[in-house]
Amino acid sequence: MFTIKRQICLIYSITALRSLQFAGACWAALLAARGFSLTQIGLAEAVFHLTSLLFEVPSGVIADVFGRKRCMIASQCMSAMASVAMMLSGSIGGVCIAMALSALGYNFASGAREALVYESLKQCGQQSAYERFAVNDTTIWRIGTALSTLCTGAALWIGPRAAYGVDLTLALLGLWPAMRLQESQNSEGADSDIMQRICAAVKESVGFVVHSPKVLQLMLGNALVGSVATMLLYLLQARLPVIGGPDGWLGPVLFLLGLSGTLGLQIARLTGRLRYRLVVVLCGTGVLTGTLLAATSWLPAVLAGGFLAGTLDDLMDVCSDVVLNEMVPSSRRATLVSVSSLVFSFAMLAVAPLLGALFSMT
Repeated sequence: MFTIKRQICLIYSITALRSLQFAGACWAALLAARGFSLTQIGLAEAVFHLTSLLFEVPSGVIADVFGRKRCMIASQCMSAMASVAMMLSGSIGGVCIAMALSALGYNFASGAREALVYESLKQCGQQSAYERFAVNDTTIWRIGTALSTLCTGAALWIGPRAAYGVDLTLALLGLWPAMRLQESQNSEGADSDIMQRICAAVKESVGFVVHSPKVLQLMLGNALVGSVATMLLYLLQARLPVIGGPDGWLGPVLFLLGLSGTLGLQIARLTGRLRYRLVVVLCGTGVLTGTLLAATSWLPAVLAGGFLAGTLDDLMDVCSDVVLNEMVPSSRRATLVSVSSLVFSFAMLAVAPLLGALFSMT
């Protein structure tokens, strides 16, 4: 029997289990401990992002055509396979295969999760509850990943293979709630005329984006703000020790910066009456201010800038997610949410070198 409360609790449990995979949180340190060079680690990261770029939208199409539940199950299977591949890899080739599988794990869940929840709520006439779900789900993710970062020392202590064994266990545990999900009525899921339905999904999605400038503007604005805030927090990992941050405090500081988004998520509960354009202006201006503060050499200003950017990033992300889901058609929801993620990836490609150059000069 379908109940929306059970459906959402299952999604929360999947998010929690995935966020606690601590080997994935410190994969670069684990590879370095195994003797891989920085060049090889950079290559592995490039494979992850290339796979993500290539399969983000196709995974959304698959979710809309074959069912969002199936994609959630596939996501857990890919994550489990990635952990096994990393445990067994003895060369950079094996590591790259594992990174590609890990990216596919994220791709299959991206879009499918949001579409499944929104359509389930819509089926019950409770679309207005989607914002509360988005806030709670992202909060669980932020807290889990922050805790995983704190466990970096434990992962290095038990060793790479044991650490990935923990991640494998968590991925397999996530299969149980994924298999108990209920497919929404708006998901196609049939097996006839596969190629025809795939082509129709792609054509309709492209046509919708082209003829919906407001949707494209929303995706671009959210991607720009999000990419700047995300890259800023990455760069602070290297910048804080350079400007005098105590080495022993780096882990706790990064933990707190990682939790900054949870404040923004709670603020999002109070912004329902604000116009979306005003939210964009406030968050965009705030993230820019935070970036400029973080580019200084005064440690308190740097920390304040990072915290401000992290807070406003998640605030805008949730608000954008809610507005986007209200604008897109039900039958192509997963595909179009995946397009939004793809736009973010392209924004990261442009923003990363620019911010890196800015911080190298300060």
